[in-house]
Amino acid sequence: MKKWLLLLSFMAFAPALGQRLVVAQGTDPITLDAPLAQDSPSATVVTHISETLFELTPEGRIVPHLAESYAFSDGGRTLTLRLRRGIAFHDGTPFNAEAVKFNLERFVSRELASPFAFLLSELERVEVVDPYTVRLRLKNPFAPILAHLTHSSTAIQSPTAIQRLGAQYRDNPVGTGPYRFQAWQKGQFVDLVRNENYWGEKPSIPQVRFIPVPEGTTRVALVETGQAHVAVRIPPQDIPRLQANPAVEVVRTPSLRTIYIYFNTQRPPFNDVRVRQAFNHAVNKEEILQFVLGGIGRISDAPIAPGIFGYTSVGRYEYNPQRAQELLRQAGVSTPLRITLHCPTGRYFQDIQVCEAIQGQLRRIGVEATIQTLEWGAYLQETQRPLRENRIQMAMLGWGTVTGDADYGLYPLFHSSQWAPGFNRAFYKNVEVDKLLAQARISTLPQGRQQLYREAMIRIFRDAPWLFLHSEVQVTAVRREVQGFLVHPTERYLAYKARFR
Repeated sequence: MKKWLLLLSFMAFAPALGQRLVVAQGTDPITLDAPLAQDSPSATVVTHISETLFELTPEGRIVPHLAESYAFSDGGRTLTLRLRRGIAFHDGTPFNAEAVKFNLERFVSRELASPFAFLLSELERVEVVDPYTVRLRLKNPFAPILAHLTHSSTAIQSPTAIQRLGAQYRDNPVGTGPYRFQAWQKGQFVDLVRNENYWGEKPSIPQVRFIPVPEGTTRVALVETGQAHVAVRIPPQDIPRLQANPAVEVVRTPSLRTIYIYFNTQRPPFNDVRVRQAFNHAVNKEEILQFVLGGIGRISDAPIAPGIFGYTSVGRYEYNPQRAQELLRQAGVSTPLRITLHCPTGRYFQDIQVCEAIQGQLRRIGVEATIQTLEWGAYLQETQRPLRENRIQMAMLGWGTVTGDADYGLYPLFHSSQWAPGFNRAFYKNVEVDKLLAQARISTLPQGRQQLYREAMIRIFRDAPWLFLHSEVQVTAVRREVQGFLVHPTERYLAYKARFR
Protein backbone atom coordinates (compact mmCIF):
# COMPACT_ATOMS: atom_id res chain seq x y z
CA MET A 1 0.00 0.00 0.00
CA LYS A 2 2.80 2.39 0.94
CA LYS A 3 4.46 1.87 -2.44
CA TRP A 4 1.34 2.67 -4.44
CA LEU A 5 0.53 5.73 -2.35
CA LEU A 6 4.01 6.94 -3.19
CA LEU A 7 3.43 6.24 -6.87
CA LEU A 8 0.19 8.21 -6.81
CA SER A 9 1.94 11.14 -5.15
CA PHE A 10 4.51 11.20 -7.95
CA MET A 11 1.76 11.15 -10.57
CA ALA A 12 0.68 14.57 -9.33
CA PHE A 13 3.83 16.06 -10.80
CA ALA A 14 4.55 13.64 -13.67
CA PRO A 15 6.87 15.23 -16.25
CA ALA A 16 5.90 16.26 -19.73
CA LEU A 17 7.72 14.07 -22.25
CA GLY A 18 10.80 15.83 -23.58
CA GLN A 19 10.71 18.53 -20.93
CA ARG A 20 11.75 16.97 -17.62
CA LEU A 21 14.03 14.07 -16.76
CA VAL A 22 13.14 12.37 -13.46
CA VAL A 23 15.85 10.54 -11.49
CA ALA A 24 14.87 8.36 -8.51
CA GLN A 25 17.68 8.35 -5.93
CA GLY A 26 17.71 6.43 -2.65
CA THR A 27 17.84 9.46 -0.36
CA ASP A 28 17.24 13.19 -0.36
CA PRO A 29 20.26 15.52 -0.46
CA ILE A 30 21.49 16.77 2.90
CA THR A 31 22.73 20.15 1.62
CA LEU A 32 23.45 21.77 -1.74
CA ASP A 33 26.37 23.87 -0.51
CA ALA A 34 29.26 22.06 -2.20
CA PRO A 35 31.87 22.01 0.62
CA LEU A 36 29.28 20.64 3.06
CA ALA A 37 27.75 17.99 0.76
CA GLN A 38 29.29 14.83 2.21
CA ASP A 39 27.14 12.16 0.53
CA SER A 40 26.74 11.04 -3.07
CA PRO A 41 23.05 12.01 -3.52
CA SER A 42 23.90 15.57 -2.44
CA ALA A 43 27.04 15.64 -4.60
CA THR A 44 25.10 14.39 -7.64
CA VAL A 45 22.73 17.35 -7.48
CA VAL A 46 25.55 19.80 -6.70
CA THR A 47 27.52 18.61 -9.75
CA HIS A 48 24.74 19.77 -12.09
CA ILE A 49 24.73 23.25 -10.53
CA SER A 50 28.31 24.04 -9.52
CA GLU A 51 31.56 23.13 -11.29
CA THR A 52 35.12 22.35 -10.25
CA LEU A 53 38.43 23.67 -11.54
CA PHE A 54 39.38 20.18 -12.75
CA GLU A 55 37.37 17.14 -13.75
CA LEU A 56 37.89 13.39 -13.39
CA THR A 57 36.72 11.73 -16.61
CA PRO A 58 34.92 8.36 -16.56
CA GLU A 59 38.16 6.90 -17.94
CA GLY A 60 40.09 8.18 -14.92
CA ARG A 61 41.94 11.14 -16.48
CA ILE A 62 42.24 14.49 -14.72
CA VAL A 63 41.51 17.35 -17.11
CA PRO A 64 41.09 21.13 -16.65
CA HIS A 65 37.48 22.33 -16.46
CA LEU A 66 36.88 25.84 -15.08
CA ALA A 67 40.65 26.08 -15.15
CA GLU A 68 41.98 26.32 -18.69
CA SER A 69 45.60 25.36 -17.99
CA TYR A 70 47.99 24.95 -15.08
CA ALA A 71 51.69 24.90 -14.20
CA PHE A 72 53.73 23.80 -11.17
CA SER A 73 56.81 25.64 -9.98
CA ASP A 74 58.99 26.05 -6.90
CA GLY A 75 59.56 22.32 -6.60
CA GLY A 76 55.84 21.59 -6.64
CA ARG A 77 55.00 24.15 -3.94
CA THR A 78 53.27 26.57 -6.29
CA LEU A 79 50.36 25.79 -8.62
CA THR A 80 49.38 28.51 -11.09
CA LEU A 81 45.95 28.24 -12.72
CA ARG A 82 44.76 30.12 -15.78
CA LEU A 83 40.97 30.34 -15.78
CA ARG A 84 38.42 30.24 -18.56
CA ARG A 85 37.09 33.64 -19.56
CA GLY A 86 33.56 34.78 -20.28
CA ILE A 87 31.84 32.65 -17.64
CA ALA A 88 29.22 33.97 -15.21
CA PHE A 89 27.49 32.44 -12.22
CA HIS A 90 23.74 31.92 -12.46
CA ASP A 91 23.14 35.21 -10.62
CA GLY A 92 25.29 37.19 -13.09
CA THR A 93 28.37 37.42 -10.84
CA PRO A 94 31.51 37.04 -13.00
CA PHE A 95 33.62 33.92 -12.62
CA ASN A 96 37.20 35.10 -12.14
CA ALA A 97 40.30 34.78 -9.96
CA GLU A 98 38.70 36.68 -7.09
CA ALA A 99 35.81 34.19 -7.05
CA VAL A 100 38.25 31.27 -6.97
CA LYS A 101 40.22 32.85 -4.14
CA PHE A 102 37.01 33.46 -2.17
CA ASN A 103 35.86 29.87 -2.58
CA LEU A 104 39.16 28.17 -1.74
CA GLU A 105 39.70 30.34 1.34
CA ARG A 106 36.14 29.63 2.46
CA PHE A 107 36.68 25.92 1.82
CA VAL A 108 39.56 25.65 4.31
CA SER A 109 38.17 28.15 6.83
CA ARG A 110 37.40 27.09 10.39
CA GLU A 111 34.17 29.07 10.21
CA LEU A 112 32.76 26.83 7.49
CA ALA A 113 34.20 23.67 9.08
CA SER A 114 33.89 21.64 5.89
CA PRO A 115 34.53 17.95 6.57
CA PHE A 116 36.54 17.98 3.33
CA ALA A 117 38.99 20.71 4.40
CA PHE A 118 41.71 18.02 4.56
CA LEU A 119 41.67 17.97 0.74
CA LEU A 120 43.52 21.29 0.73
CA SER A 121 45.30 21.05 4.08
CA GLU A 122 48.62 21.93 2.42
CA LEU A 123 47.22 25.19 1.03
CA GLU A 124 49.10 28.12 2.57
CA ARG A 125 47.55 31.01 0.65
CA VAL A 126 45.77 31.94 -2.57
CA GLU A 127 47.05 34.85 -4.67
CA VAL A 128 45.25 36.70 -7.45
CA VAL A 129 47.81 37.38 -10.19
CA ASP A 130 45.37 39.00 -12.60
CA PRO A 131 41.60 38.69 -13.23
CA TYR A 132 42.00 35.25 -14.80
CA THR A 133 45.13 33.88 -13.12
CA VAL A 134 45.29 32.51 -9.59
CA ARG A 135 48.29 31.11 -7.73
CA LEU A 136 48.06 28.46 -5.01
CA ARG A 137 50.98 28.51 -2.58
CA LEU A 138 51.46 25.17 -0.81
CA LYS A 139 53.29 24.38 2.42
CA ASN A 140 54.83 21.28 0.82
CA PRO A 141 54.73 19.54 -2.54
CA PHE A 142 51.30 17.92 -2.53
CA ALA A 143 50.96 14.94 -4.87
CA PRO A 144 47.13 14.64 -4.96
CA ILE A 145 46.36 18.37 -5.39
CA LEU A 146 44.96 18.12 -8.95
CA ALA A 147 42.93 15.03 -8.04
CA HIS A 148 41.54 16.85 -5.03
CA LEU A 149 40.49 19.80 -7.16
CA THR A 150 38.18 17.44 -9.09
CA HIS A 151 36.19 16.74 -5.91
CA SER A 152 32.66 18.15 -5.96
CA SER A 153 33.21 19.78 -2.55
CA THR A 154 35.75 22.16 -4.14
CA ALA A 155 33.20 23.45 -6.68
CA ILE A 156 33.35 27.20 -7.29
CA GLN A 157 30.14 28.95 -6.20
CA SER A 158 28.89 32.53 -6.41
CA PRO A 159 30.55 34.70 -3.73
CA THR A 160 27.68 37.17 -4.08
CA ALA A 161 25.04 34.55 -3.27
CA ILE A 162 27.06 33.05 -0.40
CA GLN A 163 27.54 36.44 1.24
CA ARG A 164 23.95 37.52 0.64
CA LEU A 165 22.22 34.35 1.82
CA GLY A 166 24.46 33.25 4.69
CA ALA A 167 23.25 29.99 6.23
CA GLN A 168 20.34 29.86 3.77
CA TYR A 169 22.78 29.37 0.89
CA ARG A 170 22.93 25.62 1.51
CA ASP A 171 19.31 25.40 0.31
CA ASN A 172 19.72 27.89 -2.57
CA PRO A 173 22.94 27.13 -4.50
CA VAL A 174 24.33 29.31 -7.28
CA GLY A 175 27.05 27.98 -9.57
CA THR A 176 28.26 28.13 -13.17
CA GLY A 177 26.94 24.69 -14.17
CA PRO A 178 24.71 23.48 -16.99
CA TYR A 179 21.61 23.58 -14.75
CA ARG A 180 20.32 26.25 -12.37
CA PHE A 181 18.68 25.49 -9.07
CA GLN A 182 14.92 26.06 -9.13
CA ALA A 183 13.28 24.48 -6.07
CA TRP A 184 13.80 21.98 -3.27
CA GLN A 185 10.75 20.50 -1.59
CA LYS A 186 12.58 18.50 1.05
CA GLY A 187 11.70 14.84 1.15
CA GLN A 188 9.91 15.13 -2.21
CA PHE A 189 12.03 16.56 -5.02
CA VAL A 190 14.81 18.88 -6.17
CA ASP A 191 14.10 20.73 -9.43
CA LEU A 192 16.75 22.11 -11.76
CA VAL A 193 16.30 24.10 -14.99
CA ARG A 194 18.66 24.49 -17.92
CA ASN A 195 21.20 27.30 -17.73
CA GLU A 196 20.49 29.07 -21.03
CA ASN A 197 23.75 31.03 -20.68
CA TYR A 198 25.96 28.02 -20.03
CA TRP A 199 29.52 28.49 -21.27
CA GLY A 200 29.81 24.93 -22.57
CA GLU A 201 27.47 22.68 -24.51
CA LYS A 202 23.94 23.38 -23.31
CA PRO A 203 21.90 20.41 -22.03
CA SER A 204 19.30 19.01 -24.41
CA ILE A 205 16.75 18.41 -21.65
CA PRO A 206 15.28 21.64 -20.16
CA GLN A 207 14.50 20.33 -16.65
CA VAL A 208 15.75 17.67 -14.25
CA ARG A 209 14.00 16.45 -11.13
CA PHE A 210 15.65 14.31 -8.43
CA ILE A 211 13.26 12.41 -6.15
CA PRO A 212 14.19 10.50 -2.97
CA VAL A 213 12.81 6.95 -2.98
CA PRO A 214 14.35 4.77 -0.24
CA GLU A 215 12.68 1.49 -1.29
CA GLY A 216 14.35 -0.25 -4.20
CA THR A 217 11.17 -1.96 -5.36
CA THR A 218 9.41 1.41 -5.52
CA ARG A 219 12.20 2.93 -7.61
CA VAL A 220 11.86 -0.02 -9.98
CA ALA A 221 8.09 0.45 -10.22
CA LEU A 222 8.53 4.14 -11.05
CA VAL A 223 10.79 3.31 -13.98
CA GLU A 224 8.54 0.50 -15.19
CA THR A 225 5.51 2.79 -15.22
CA GLY A 226 7.42 5.68 -16.80
CA GLN A 227 7.00 8.00 -13.82
CA ALA A 228 10.78 8.11 -13.49
CA HIS A 229 13.31 7.82 -16.29
CA VAL A 230 16.20 6.63 -14.11
CA ALA A 231 16.32 4.50 -10.95
CA VAL A 232 19.51 3.80 -9.03
CA ARG A 233 20.58 0.69 -7.07
CA ILE A 234 18.23 -1.86 -8.57
CA PRO A 235 17.57 -4.83 -6.23
CA PRO A 236 19.06 -8.10 -7.59
CA GLN A 237 15.69 -9.87 -7.69
CA ASP A 238 14.30 -7.20 -10.07
CA ILE A 239 17.15 -7.27 -12.59
CA PRO A 240 15.91 -10.24 -14.72
CA ARG A 241 12.45 -8.70 -15.07
CA LEU A 242 13.84 -5.33 -16.06
CA GLN A 243 16.24 -6.93 -18.55
CA ALA A 244 13.25 -8.54 -20.20
CA ASN A 245 11.42 -5.21 -20.42
CA PRO A 246 11.97 -3.65 -23.87
CA ALA A 247 11.28 -0.18 -22.43
CA VAL A 248 14.14 -0.31 -19.90
CA GLU A 249 17.91 -0.74 -20.09
CA VAL A 250 19.83 -2.11 -17.10
CA VAL A 251 23.26 -0.48 -16.86
CA ARG A 252 26.11 -1.92 -14.80
CA THR A 253 28.95 0.47 -14.00
CA PRO A 254 32.15 -0.16 -12.01
CA SER A 255 32.30 1.83 -8.80
CA LEU A 256 35.08 3.29 -6.68
CA ARG A 257 32.95 2.76 -3.56
CA THR A 258 33.85 0.42 -0.71
CA ILE A 259 31.15 -0.73 1.73
CA TYR A 260 32.20 -1.42 5.30
CA ILE A 261 31.02 -1.53 8.89
CA TYR A 262 33.24 0.46 11.21
CA PHE A 263 33.83 -0.25 14.90
CA ASN A 264 34.26 2.37 17.63
CA THR A 265 37.83 1.35 18.38
CA GLN A 266 38.04 3.50 21.52
CA ARG A 267 35.27 1.80 23.51
CA PRO A 268 34.67 -1.78 24.70
CA PRO A 269 34.34 -4.32 23.30
CA PHE A 270 35.87 -3.01 20.06
CA ASN A 271 38.90 -1.37 21.68
CA ASP A 272 40.38 -4.89 21.59
CA VAL A 273 41.78 -5.78 18.16
CA ARG A 274 40.96 -9.46 18.76
CA VAL A 275 37.25 -8.67 18.95
CA ARG A 276 37.41 -6.71 15.69
CA GLN A 277 39.30 -9.54 13.99
CA ALA A 278 36.78 -12.04 15.38
CA PHE A 279 33.90 -10.17 13.74
CA ASN A 280 35.75 -10.19 10.42
CA HIS A 281 36.22 -13.96 10.65
CA ALA A 282 32.57 -14.44 11.69
CA VAL A 283 31.05 -12.86 8.58
CA ASN A 284 30.80 -14.92 5.40
CA LYS A 285 31.34 -12.25 2.74
CA GLU A 286 31.07 -14.75 -0.11
CA GLU A 287 27.65 -15.86 1.08
CA ILE A 288 26.51 -12.24 1.28
CA LEU A 289 27.89 -11.47 -2.17
CA GLN A 290 26.12 -14.41 -3.79
CA PHE A 291 22.81 -14.57 -1.94
CA VAL A 292 22.18 -10.98 -0.84
CA LEU A 293 23.88 -8.99 -3.59
CA GLY A 294 23.11 -11.44 -6.39
CA GLY A 295 26.80 -11.74 -7.24
CA ILE A 296 27.01 -8.00 -7.94
CA GLY A 297 30.13 -6.61 -6.29
CA ARG A 298 33.61 -7.67 -5.21
CA ILE A 299 34.76 -8.86 -1.79
CA SER A 300 37.16 -6.33 -0.28
CA ASP A 301 40.82 -7.30 -0.16
CA ALA A 302 41.95 -3.79 0.81
CA PRO A 303 40.36 -0.70 2.36
CA ILE A 304 39.98 0.81 -1.14
CA ALA A 305 38.68 -0.61 -4.41
CA PRO A 306 40.58 -1.60 -7.55
CA GLY A 307 40.91 1.13 -10.15
CA ILE A 308 42.22 3.66 -7.61
CA PHE A 309 45.83 4.85 -7.74
CA GLY A 310 47.57 3.24 -4.75
CA TYR A 311 45.34 0.16 -4.57
CA THR A 312 46.97 -3.19 -3.95
CA SER A 313 45.51 -6.38 -2.53
CA VAL A 314 46.52 -6.95 1.10
CA GLY A 315 44.44 -10.09 1.74
CA ARG A 316 41.09 -11.15 3.16
CA TYR A 317 39.76 -12.43 6.45
CA GLU A 318 38.67 -15.99 5.75
CA TYR A 319 35.29 -17.10 7.03
CA ASN A 320 36.18 -19.09 10.13
CA PRO A 321 33.61 -18.99 12.96
CA GLN A 322 35.76 -21.28 15.11
CA ARG A 323 38.66 -18.83 14.89
CA ALA A 324 36.24 -16.00 15.67
CA GLN A 325 35.06 -17.74 18.84
CA GLU A 326 38.65 -18.43 19.89
CA LEU A 327 39.57 -14.75 19.46
CA LEU A 328 36.58 -13.72 21.58
CA ARG A 329 37.70 -16.12 24.31
CA GLN A 330 41.24 -14.74 24.17
CA ALA A 331 39.81 -11.23 24.56
CA GLY A 332 37.87 -12.33 27.64
CA VAL A 333 34.50 -11.70 26.00
CA SER A 334 31.68 -13.79 27.38
CA THR A 335 28.73 -14.73 25.20
CA PRO A 336 26.05 -13.90 24.44
CA LEU A 337 27.59 -10.54 23.55
CA ARG A 338 24.91 -7.94 22.88
CA ILE A 339 25.74 -5.05 20.57
CA THR A 340 23.87 -2.52 18.40
CA LEU A 341 24.49 -2.38 14.67
CA HIS A 342 23.44 0.87 12.96
CA CYS A 343 22.39 0.49 9.35
CA PRO A 344 21.05 2.93 6.72
CA THR A 345 18.09 2.17 4.49
CA GLY A 346 18.04 3.00 0.79
CA ARG A 347 21.49 4.56 0.74
CA TYR A 348 23.63 1.61 -0.42
CA PHE A 349 22.95 -1.41 -2.56
CA GLN A 350 20.90 -3.86 -0.43
CA ASP A 351 22.11 -2.13 2.73
CA ILE A 352 19.51 -3.32 5.23
CA GLN A 353 19.56 -6.83 3.72
CA VAL A 354 23.34 -6.99 4.19
CA CYS A 355 22.98 -5.91 7.81
CA GLU A 356 20.35 -8.57 8.42
CA ALA A 357 22.61 -11.25 6.93
CA ILE A 358 25.47 -10.11 9.18
CA GLN A 359 23.12 -10.17 12.16
CA GLY A 360 22.34 -13.83 11.45
CA GLN A 361 25.97 -14.81 10.93
CA LEU A 362 27.12 -13.12 14.14
CA ARG A 363 24.49 -15.10 16.04
CA ARG A 364 26.46 -18.24 15.14
CA ILE A 365 29.36 -17.10 17.35
CA GLY A 366 27.19 -15.96 20.24
CA VAL A 367 26.77 -12.30 19.28
CA GLU A 368 23.28 -10.83 19.47
CA ALA A 369 23.20 -7.76 17.22
CA THR A 370 20.23 -5.40 17.35
CA ILE A 371 19.82 -3.45 14.11
CA GLN A 372 18.96 0.21 14.43
CA THR A 373 18.02 2.38 11.44
CA LEU A 374 17.65 6.13 11.03
CA GLU A 375 16.64 8.53 8.26
CA TRP A 376 19.76 9.28 6.20
CA GLY A 377 20.33 12.84 7.42
CA ALA A 378 19.93 11.81 11.06
CA TYR A 379 22.15 8.78 10.43
CA LEU A 380 25.01 10.95 9.22
CA GLN A 381 24.52 13.31 12.12
CA GLU A 382 24.73 10.48 14.65
CA THR A 383 27.76 8.82 13.10
CA GLN A 384 29.78 12.04 12.97
CA ARG A 385 29.41 13.00 16.63
CA PRO A 386 32.76 13.50 18.41
CA LEU A 387 33.98 10.70 20.65
CA ARG A 388 32.70 12.13 23.93
CA GLU A 389 29.15 12.27 22.51
CA ASN A 390 29.27 9.22 20.27
CA ARG A 391 27.35 6.14 21.39
CA ILE A 392 27.56 4.10 18.19
CA GLN A 393 29.29 0.73 18.55
CA MET A 394 29.36 -0.31 14.90
CA ALA A 395 27.70 1.13 11.79
CA MET A 396 27.56 0.60 8.05
CA LEU A 397 28.89 3.27 5.73
CA GLY A 398 30.37 3.46 2.26
CA TRP A 399 33.19 5.52 0.82
CA GLY A 400 33.68 6.36 -2.82
CA THR A 401 37.26 7.37 -3.62
CA VAL A 402 35.93 9.86 -6.15
CA THR A 403 39.29 11.53 -6.83
CA GLY A 404 40.78 8.25 -8.07
CA ASP A 405 43.71 8.70 -5.64
CA ALA A 406 44.35 6.58 -2.54
CA ASP A 407 44.98 9.67 -0.42
CA TYR A 408 41.26 10.42 -0.50
CA GLY A 409 40.40 6.78 0.23
CA LEU A 410 42.76 6.42 3.21
CA TYR A 411 43.76 9.72 4.82
CA PRO A 412 40.27 10.93 5.88
CA LEU A 413 39.19 7.49 7.08
CA PHE A 414 42.28 6.28 8.95
CA HIS A 415 44.49 9.25 9.91
CA SER A 416 43.99 10.14 13.57
CA SER A 417 43.67 13.86 12.76
CA GLN A 418 40.38 13.05 11.02
CA TRP A 419 38.41 11.62 13.97
CA ALA A 420 34.70 12.46 13.88
CA PRO A 421 33.23 14.95 13.24
CA GLY A 422 35.65 14.14 10.41
CA PHE A 423 35.36 10.91 8.44
CA ASN A 424 37.44 8.68 10.73
CA ARG A 425 34.35 7.57 12.59
CA ALA A 426 36.04 4.43 13.89
CA PHE A 427 38.28 6.74 15.98
CA TYR A 428 41.17 4.65 14.70
CA LYS A 429 44.71 5.63 15.62
CA ASN A 430 47.98 4.01 14.61
CA VAL A 431 51.08 6.19 14.77
CA GLU A 432 52.82 4.28 11.99
CA VAL A 433 49.77 4.56 9.71
CA ASP A 434 49.64 8.30 10.41
CA LYS A 435 53.28 8.66 9.35
CA LEU A 436 52.87 6.59 6.19
CA LEU A 437 49.75 8.46 5.04
CA ALA A 438 51.33 11.85 5.76
CA GLN A 439 54.48 10.89 3.88
CA ALA A 440 52.49 9.65 0.87
CA ARG A 441 50.82 13.06 0.55
CA ILE A 442 54.09 14.90 -0.04
CA SER A 443 56.00 12.21 -1.94
CA THR A 444 56.48 13.18 -5.59
CA LEU A 445 57.34 9.70 -6.91
CA PRO A 446 54.35 7.51 -7.90
CA GLN A 447 56.18 4.27 -7.11
CA GLY A 448 57.14 5.57 -3.69
CA ARG A 449 53.55 6.55 -2.98
CA GLN A 450 52.34 3.10 -4.06
CA GLN A 451 54.69 1.43 -1.58
CA LEU A 452 53.72 3.77 1.26
CA TYR A 453 50.03 3.04 0.69
CA ARG A 454 50.68 -0.70 0.59
CA GLU A 455 52.48 -0.57 3.94
CA ALA A 456 49.70 1.54 5.45
CA MET A 457 46.96 -0.78 4.20
CA ILE A 458 48.70 -3.88 5.57
CA ARG A 459 48.68 -2.29 9.03
CA ILE A 460 45.08 -1.10 8.68
CA PHE A 461 43.94 -4.53 7.58
CA ARG A 462 45.67 -6.16 10.55
CA ASP A 463 44.21 -3.62 13.01
CA ALA A 464 40.69 -4.22 11.60
CA PRO A 465 39.02 -0.90 12.48
CA TRP A 466 36.40 -2.03 9.96
CA LEU A 467 34.44 -5.12 9.16
CA PHE A 468 35.66 -5.22 5.56
CA LEU A 469 32.79 -6.10 3.21
CA HIS A 470 32.77 -5.37 -0.52
CA SER A 471 33.14 -2.81 -3.27
CA GLU A 472 30.00 -1.94 -5.18
CA VAL A 473 28.98 -2.28 -8.79
CA GLN A 474 26.32 0.28 -9.70
CA VAL A 475 23.15 -1.17 -11.21
CA THR A 476 20.94 1.49 -12.78
CA ALA A 477 17.68 1.25 -14.72
CA VAL A 478 17.28 3.81 -17.52
CA ARG A 479 14.25 4.07 -19.76
CA ARG A 480 15.16 3.58 -23.40
CA GLU A 481 13.70 6.91 -24.50
CA VAL A 482 16.67 8.47 -22.68
CA GLN A 483 20.08 8.51 -24.39
CA GLY A 484 23.41 9.74 -23.09
CA PHE A 485 22.61 9.57 -19.38
CA LEU A 486 25.98 9.01 -17.67
CA VAL A 487 26.50 6.81 -14.63
CA HIS A 488 29.98 7.90 -13.52
CA PRO A 489 32.34 5.52 -11.65
CA THR A 490 32.40 8.17 -8.89
CA GLU A 491 28.72 7.30 -8.31
CA ARG A 492 27.35 10.54 -9.68
CA TYR A 493 24.38 10.34 -12.06
CA LEU A 494 24.84 13.00 -14.73
CA ALA A 495 21.94 14.25 -16.82
CA TYR A 496 23.48 17.17 -18.67
CA LYS A 497 24.50 15.13 -21.72
CA ALA A 498 21.27 13.15 -21.82
CA ARG A 499 18.54 13.63 -24.40
CA PHE A 500 15.17 12.16 -25.21
CA ARG A 501 14.82 10.11 -28.37
